[in-house]
Order: sequence, then C-alpha cells, then structure tokens
Amino acid sequence: MKPIWHSVTASEALEALGGRATGLTEGDAAERRARYGLNELPTPPGVSALQVLGAQLNSMIVFLLIAAIVVSLLFDDRLEAAAIGAVLVINTIIGFVTEFRARRAMEALITLDLPHALVLRDGTLRALPARDLVPGDVVALETGRQVPADGRLIEAVDLRVDEAPLTGESMPISKTASASLATDTLLGDRVTMAYLGTAVAGGLGRIVVTATGQSTEVGRIGVLTSGVQLERTPLERRLDALGRRLVWMTLGVAAVVAALGLYHGLPLDAVIETSIALAIAAVPEALPAVATIALAVGVHRMARRHALVRRLPAVESLGSTTVVCTDKTRTLTSGEMAVVRIWASGIDTAEREADAGSQDATRRDGPVRKLLEAAALASRAQAEVGPGAEAARVDPVDRAVLNALERAGLTRDALLASAPESGLVPFSSERKYMASFHEGGERPRAFVKGAPRAVLDLCAWVETSAGARPLDEAARAALTAVNDRFAGDGLRVLAVASGDAAEASASGLTGLTFLGVIGLADPPAPGVKETIGRLRAAGLRTVMLTGDQRLTAESVGRALGVIDVNDHGLDGRELDNLEAAAIGPIVASHAVFSRITPEHKLTVVRALQAQGEIVAMLGDGVNDAAALKQADVGVAMGVRGTDVAKRAAAIVLQDDRFETIAAAVEEGRVIFDNIRKFVFYLFSCNVAEILVLLGAGVAGLPLPLLPLQLLWLNLVTDTFPALALALEPAEGEVMQRPPRRPEEAILSRRFLGTVLLYAAMITAVTLAAFVWALNTAPERASTMAFMTLAVAQTLHLGNARSHRAVLGWTHMTANPFAIGGVVLSILLQMAAAWFAPLAALLGVTPLLPREWAVAIGLAVLPAVIGQVLKIVSPRR
Repeated sequence: MKPIWHSVTASEALEALGGRATGLTEGDAAERRARYGLNELPTPPGVSALQVLGAQLNSMIVFLLIAAIVVSLLFDDRLEAAAIGAVLVINTIIGFVTEFRARRAMEALITLDLPHALVLRDGTLRALPARDLVPGDVVALETGRQVPADGRLIEAVDLRVDEAPLTGESMPISKTASASLATDTLLGDRVTMAYLGTAVAGGLGRIVVTATGQSTEVGRIGVLTSGVQLERTPLERRLDALGRRLVWMTLGVAAVVAALGLYHGLPLDAVIETSIALAIAAVPEALPAVATIALAVGVHRMARRHALVRRLPAVESLGSTTVVCTDKTRTLTSGEMAVVRIWASGIDTAEREADAGSQDATRRDGPVRKLLEAAALASRAQAEVGPGAEAARVDPVDRAVLNALERAGLTRDALLASAPESGLVPFSSERKYMASFHEGGERPRAFVKGAPRAVLDLCAWVETSAGARPLDEAARAALTAVNDRFAGDGLRVLAVASGDAAEASASGLTGLTFLGVIGLADPPAPGVKETIGRLRAAGLRTVMLTGDQRLTAESVGRALGVIDVNDHGLDGRELDNLEAAAIGPIVASHAVFSRITPEHKLTVVRALQAQGEIVAMLGDGVNDAAALKQADVGVAMGVRGTDVAKRAAAIVLQDDRFETIAAAVEEGRVIFDNIRKFVFYLFSCNVAEILVLLGAGVAGLPLPLLPLQLLWLNLVTDTFPALALALEPAEGEVMQRPPRRPEEAILSRRFLGTVLLYAAMITAVTLAAFVWALNTAPERASTMAFMTLAVAQTLHLGNARSHRAVLGWTHMTANPFAIGGVVLSILLQMAAAWFAPLAALLGVTPLLPREWAVAIGLAVLPAVIGQVLKIVSPRR
C-alpha cells in the first residue's frame, strides 16, 4: 500500500521510495524513468480546423436547411437549392473564421514552461531538466525557483512556498520537514509537502520526489478536468429546440396545404408546388447566418474589451448566467499583500484603512511612524536568490511593509544610512519572527516583527501614548484582544517590537518594547466591489471559492458585498460531511466557500447547475481547471492564469480585470436580445408568408406567391434588415433586469403570441392587396401581393428593433445599419420590379402608379399600428 506521503516522516519517505539523502545514481534514475515515464503533463491535443468546421454544421436548423436543399433538388428546383446552399456556406465561413482565429490566439497565450531542477545525482548537485526527475530523486529548493515535482520535505530552512495556483491560499505557506500530520490533512495544510507548479517564496529546502507527471497533484487535477464533458451552451440548446419546433411546423404546414389543395381539387403537381413554397416560407434560411454574425460581432466587441472568446456561443452564455462563481486570490483580490490597519500606542488606524502608512497618518501619529520604521528594518528589501534560480521574489509581507514605508515618504535605505545593519535572525516556522540588529549604541539595537504571541514573549515593556510601561498581565491581555480583533476581521497580523539586545543573536532578544501590530490583507482588486454590485443589480449572485481560511474568506466576502454582515460561509470539511441529497440546496444558500479543493469547486458548480442555475466560473489556478470546464462558461485570467486554466476555459481575460465580466454579461445579454429581435423579425415575416398562402388556400383563391418569390423574400429582402438587428446597441435597462430563466425557450408562448399578432397584420394587408388586384387587374395580382408583402416586412424592422417605440430621431438613428438595411431592401425590391431579367425570373409584372400607391399605403399600416401599440403598452 502506497504511503500517505504528508503523514510519514522524512526518513520513512526516503526508505519507502528507495532513495538516499545523497541522491540516486544515474543508473537508478534511468531504470525508474523507464518505469514511471517522463515528469511531464500530456498536452491536450489542439482542435483541428476540420473539427472547428464540423462544429459550425452541428445544429438542428442547419440540418433543416440541408433537408430543404435535398427536397429542392428532388423536385429539380436547382436555383432554390443553390440559394439555400449559399446561405449555409456564408454562415459556415463566418463561424469557422471567427472561431478558428480565436483558438489560434488562445494557443498563443499558452506557453509551456519546462524549468530546470537542482537534483542530487551520484552525490553531486546538478541542474537537470525537470522532465528527467523520477520518484526517489532528491531535489534542492531555493527562493525564486518553481517546485519541479511533488515531494516530501527532508530539509527546510525558513522555507515558504507560494501555493496560490494550486490551493488558492493567498499567503506563502511556511514549510517544515519535522511536522507530524494526520492522514486526512487537507491539501492546503500539508506543511511537510511541496507540489509541482508552486513557487518558493523564501528560504531553502530539499525534497524527495514522491510523484511525477500525471501522478502529481497537478496531474490529478488534469485527470479530473479531462473527465468533465463539455456541455452545449444555453444558446446552442435554445437554437436546437427552435430547430426541432421548425421541423414539426414545416411538416404540419405542408400537410395542411396538401390537404387543402386536394380538397379544392387542385392537380397533384400544383399541390406539391404549393407545399414546397410553404416549406420554404416556414424555414428562416437567414437565421443561422444572422445568429453567427451576431455572435461574431459580440466576439469582436469583447476582444476590444480584452476578452478572448474561444467558442462563439460562449459569449452569449454569460448573458444567460445566473451565478458567477469565482476564485478569490488574484481574481477578486490583487494578489499583493498591503498594510491596511495599524495599532500603535493605543491608536487604531481602522478608520483610515485605505491610507495606513500614508504621509498624513504618519505625520499625525508619531507612534505609527515609529512602528513602520521598526517593521521596515526587520524586513528584507530583496530575496536572497541561489545560483540558477529562475526569478527573484520578495516576501509579500516584507514588500507590503516596505510599500507602506514608502507611502510615508521614507525608504529602508535611508533608515539604514543612520543605523547600519550588523546582524540578522531570519524568519523560521519554529520561531515565528525575524529580527535585525543595527549599530548606534553600546549594544546592538534590535527590531523584530512576527506572530504577536511570539513577539510578546520577547517583550517586557509596551509603548503607550504616555511612554513605555511594564508589560503586565493586564497589558498582555489587552494586546491579545487587539490581535484577536484584527484576526477576526480577516487580517494577517504582525507584531512589532524594538529594544537594545544583549547580543546580535536570537538569545539576545529579551526585555524588548512592544510597539504595536500591523494588519495586512490581500486587498480587493480595483473595481471589483463595484462590479459585484453591478452584477447583483442585474440579478446575478456572486459565489466566492477560495483555499483561504474561513475568517479571511468571510471578511473579504463581506468587504466586497458577496455576503451580508451577518452571513457566514461554508468550508471544505463541512461540504464533505453533507449528505448527497442536501448538497444542492445548501450550496445554493451559501456564497462564500473556504478551504476548498479542486474537487470541492467542481462539486459546487455541479450542485448549482443541478439547481437549474447557469454558472460562470472565474479562475486562474490549476485548482480551478475542472470547475472552469464544468461551468456553463469558464473564464480564465490571461496574464496570471496558468496554462491548465486557460485550456479549460471558454473565455480568457487578457487584462485580468474582473470588471470585464460585467461587460461580458452585458454583451451576452445584448447578443441574446438581438437574436430574439431578429428571430421575432424573421418569424413574423415567415409566419406572415405562411398565413398568406394558407389564407388564400382556405378561401379557394389562386396561389398569391410563387416559390421563387418566397425564396427572394427570405434570402434577400428579409436578410439585410435582420443582419442590421445583429448590430443593435444595448437598451438602457439591459443590466437592471433579472437574468432570463434557464429553461426559457426563444419561442416562448408570449413570444409566439406577439409574432402571430404582427404576422396577422402583415397577412391582412397582403391579402387585401391581392384580393383588390384580383378584382381590378388579375394578371398583376401576384405582383401586388409580392410587393405589398416585401415592403410591409421591410418596414416591420422598426417594430423588431425595440420593445419601445422608435419614432424619435435619436432612437431611429441609434443603429445606422438598420436604416441602411431598409434602404438596401427597398432598392432590391425595386430592382425586382423594374430590372427586366430579374422580374422575368421572379414572375413580376410592372405595376401602375395607382397600384403602387395601394401597395405602399397598405404596407405601412402594420409598422404604424405596431408603433402605436408600443407607445400604448411597451413590453418585452
């Protein structure tokens, strides 16, 4: 049975792995490499151009159009088949080019990092490619280096590891080789282990490699991610549902027409011709192309806002989102520690958290300045980096203290000029403090910062507004209460002390004066709180998932408005203890989750989806990958994000700005609104065509429209105004309304009712023109119906552009493409009437001026009545 590595001792780990403190021999390593394979993660195969092309055709509406082409060819209607085929080709090209370019841009963001490792082989420390590591290898860890494999620590000197990409923990974790841990210790608390993909923030250490490649924690998450199946987006599901309805509608219409034709004694060929005409009328040939163009426009707009969309429908999915799940560290927060609160000599700067360490604060508060100077002297200005390290890193706590000092107008170098450093006690997980010693008197002057209880144990005095006083039990209790208050607010607490030391070593640190405490936090990234408020106003709930401690998570959640003051979060252990049936409702009632593992994140996303939510997931770490893939739309950070997270996501934020999410939600809503607008427009027009033919059939009238005339209307006159609808700007209240219900179809009952109302008006004026012409000039009756219907459909664009009236000049000109679409459609229709070859092809005869007046006069009525209805009763 394989040992639980974090719970065994260093010597037990070496023995179990057949390793030695002096390292493996090259022969041992070669044998193990043959057995375990290379220490590398498999690169997921890229999506080929053929796969992207095939995805463009995987739609019920596309299948329906292909069927229409087949039927047209069977009846030797080659022109109709060619026209429908041209629409499909245009749609496929647009979708393919947009998505293929996005995927290639995405691949450019992913750079495989293959670091070197310092490995003991044959007793000699040498730099080798990390891919050559095997279980049992002994690897040296230094500040600035990445951990090249999973390993059990066998040595650790002041070692701190940044595990944010793996666990979400915002602060570097102090590691030790000697701790005794339980077998069920959570990943974020395994201080005896170092994991692939994390980075050494400070100190030195050695590990014996326990796992490589896919057997590592990162590799395990990769397996977890690969097991998640990609689901179709809400838009894809809605369009497929629409396609299925169209199939039944088309078959039903054809059957009704055939029955009516046979009832009236029409010849079989006339019945077939009429059925084909109605099938053409029922299918909105332009819908796939217009939908694709609307999504492509959205992708272009998102690209200008620094969001790269890998799959076209994904941008609309954000518009359907009801819950935004997000990692905390470096997503909601800046990822950089900052001094936000100081207590010194009884002065609490809580009321000036944003300016703790500012010049105003330190000018007014001498004790605060004194404390900052002491803390800065007990910090390192730069990390000590070993030879060959990839990058230098300053400890984030030291960097926060030094930044606060600089905001006060001082620098550590200036302090050292008057008090040169003469000694140092580095931070260690056992001591829990660091100290520096400086010249300036008979004895070295010591400055200490660290854990409050550890620093208090070195002190005999406490600084007060009246000067230093003995540190008695009452004072100690008061200082402990300050620490607890800061910690209760989710802050990382540092205590600071100074005084003359007996000698420049740890044993000389006695009788110091306690100066105060510093509260540090990973502050919210700019604009995050406002964005969460904007999402809440739009009806979206934000759920925070983090590996941080519960108090920290809840404090950040309250500060950002994720949860209210009296709300509490749920941690990973509590989530593990839930019954399966209770997970969904309990997850749905919480918005902050702490000490979360990758499996927990996946559980939360799935539980929310099971509750009927449309979930967007934001993250940047390896630990976010499975949840990013499972979510309805995964969003990864492009600058700080790991390659694993980027590959799993559908959208990548190239500027790492959380505000871009609100912009994406707005863009997604605009896209869906515009899709509904042109679906409304196309279906109003197509249903009107069906009703015109059905109405004439029921009344026993001749066929008002020829099949080619219907195809002309669907592919030419209807298409250009519909394309203009894809470019409609956002309506004012788009982010002030709740999300659409996930189960809501595009063709809802209310929506269909509105479609039928406007289609009936267009039908009425078309049949009126047709009947009038039958009584006055029968040879031009079909042309009258054709022209009236075309103009009525074109002007109907105004009714489709908004649920409000668009009579004002501002509204009318808000989308210049709509005006252009109307003008172009009218010109094309005039060409059909006056360009002789085209008129002959479509069966159009010239109209008299009086007939044009009747046709146009009737055609404008539906547009006018529609605007009046919107003024009287505006509704969505």
